[in-house]
Amino acid sequence: MAGPVLKACKGCNFISEADICPRCGEQTSREWQGYVAVVDFEKSEIAQRMGITANGRYALKVR
Repeated sequence: MAGPVLKACKGCNFISEADICPRCGEQTSREWQGYVAVVDFEKSEIAQRMGITANGRYALKVR
């Protein structure tokens, strides 16, 4: 049995199951690569480089 289909936002790269991003309201896509989980965005160098301003799951590349 397959799990939920994860989609990434085309605007902010946030990963969710929704067709519209719950964070920014942009459309989501099934076409994404890479995965990063941000636990403390204020101290994360990766989050700073990606422009992430909230904890959560993010795709590295979205098409």
